Amino acid sequence: MKKTNAMRILETAGIAFETYEYEDDGEHVLEKGAAVRLAEKLGQDPGAVFKTIVMRTDTKEICVFCQSAVSEINLKKARQAAGCKEINPVKPDELLALTGYIRGGCSPIGMKRPFRTFIDETIILYDTVCISGGQRGVQIKLAPKDLIAITEATVIDLELEK
Repeated sequence: MKKTNAMRILETAGIAFETYEYEDDGEHVLEKGAAVRLAEKLGQDPGAVFKTIVMRTDTKEICVFCQSAVSEINLKKARQAAGCKEINPVKPDELLALTGYIRGGCSPIGMKRPFRTFIDETIILYDTVCISGGQRGVQIKLAPKDLIAITEATVIDLELEK
C-alpha cells in the first residue's frame, strides 16, 4: 500500500494506527449511506467510522467536520460551532484544490493547509475509530484522542436529532 500524507503525518508524530484496504465501489454520495456500507465492508461498528465533511462558511472560511457514519450532521450545530450564519458543503470539484484530497478519500489529517476541525462528541464512546486514509479504498484506524490531538479538533455535539 502506498503511504498517504495522513499516514506520514501520523508516523512522524509517533501515533499508532492501522490501515485497512477495501475495494472502492466509487459510491461516495453521503445521502446514500456510503460510510455505513464501508463500515460493513471493514467489519467495523458503523458508529466508529467517521466521515469527513468539508464546508464553507458565509465568510468563505473552510471548516472540517467529522461525523459518525450512523448520523447526519446538524447544520445548525455546525453553524454555531463555526460561528457563522450560513454553512454549506464544499462542491466535490473544489475539494482537491482546497484539501489535496478527493471525495471518498478525504482525510481530516494532512490537508493542504490546516483548517478548523470539529468532531462529533460520539467519538469518545469508542476505543478506536476509522477515518479516511487519504485515498479511496484506504481507511486508518486510530485512538480518538490521537485523532483529536493531531487535527487540533474541537469535540462537540454535531448530531442531527432524529
